[in-house]
Amino acid sequence: MRPYLCLFLLFGLSGCTSVSMNSYLDAAYKSYSEGDCTNALLQISQAERKGRARPWLQPEFSMLRGQCLEQQQLYADAAQTYRFIQVRFPASEYAYRAQARLDTLRQLGLDGGTAVATPQPVRKLPQR
Repeated sequence: MRPYLCLFLLFGLSGCTSVSMNSYLDAAYKSYSEGDCTNALLQISQAERKGRARPWLQPEFSMLRGQCLEQQQLYADAAQTYRFIQVRFPASEYAYRAQARLDTLRQLGLDGGTAVATPQPVRKLPQR
C-alpha cells in the first residue's frame, strides 16, 4: 500500500509545474490583452523558467514576447524575436505567423533593418 501511495503522490506532484506554468502563460495572455506588456513579459519569463522541460512551448512564448515588444514600439527587438522563431522552429505554425509579422513590419518600415545612408551635398561654410 505504501509504494502505491508514494507513486500516487509522485504523479500528483509532477503536474504541479505544468499547472503553474499554464497559470503564468494564461496571466501573460491576460496582461497582453489588457495592454500591460511589462507584466506580460514578466509572466512569459516565469512561464519559460517553469517550461524548460517542454521545448514545444517555446515558439508560443517567443511569439507572445514579439507581440509585446511590438506593442511597446521596440520594433527591432520584435523583428529579432520573429527571426529567432523562424530559425529555431522553421516547420511550425509560429514560423509562418512570425514571417507574416516580419512582412508587416517591413511594409511599415519598422523591421529594424539596416538604414540606408543617403549622401548629402557639402555645404560651403561662410567666409569670415
